[in-house]
Amino acid sequence: MLRSSLAARLTSVAVVVLAAAALAVPAFARSELTTRVTVTSTEFHFKLSRASAPRGTVIFKLVNKGATAHNFKIAGHATKLVSPGGTATLSLKLAKGSYKYVCTVPGHAAAGMKGTFTVR
Repeated sequence: MLRSSLAARLTSVAVVVLAAAALAVPAFARSELTTRVTVTSTEFHFKLSRASAPRGTVIFKLVNKGATAHNFKIAGHATKLVSPGGTATLSLKLAKGSYKYVCTVPGHAAAGMKGTFTVR
């Protein structure tokens, strides 16, 4: 009887310790979030599924719904040139700040394919 009571107490302690450890993980993980952003391009406009994200990895998926080729450049990195109907993905680890984005096809940024993405 004493052994089973001790075993039950040890099991209870183990459950509490594991639960406390599980609660601690999200606080650590918050600094390393992965956020997905869909970037839809048309002539001559970008529409982002969100204008900001927490710091960490941001995966930008460019979807070209336009009639001409476009790309997406942010933080010194760019997707490949994407044909109409195509997609490309760009994964970046971004720190807190504001990041300008553009389409680098000549004339497209001047026509409106540019903006600012915020990392908080």
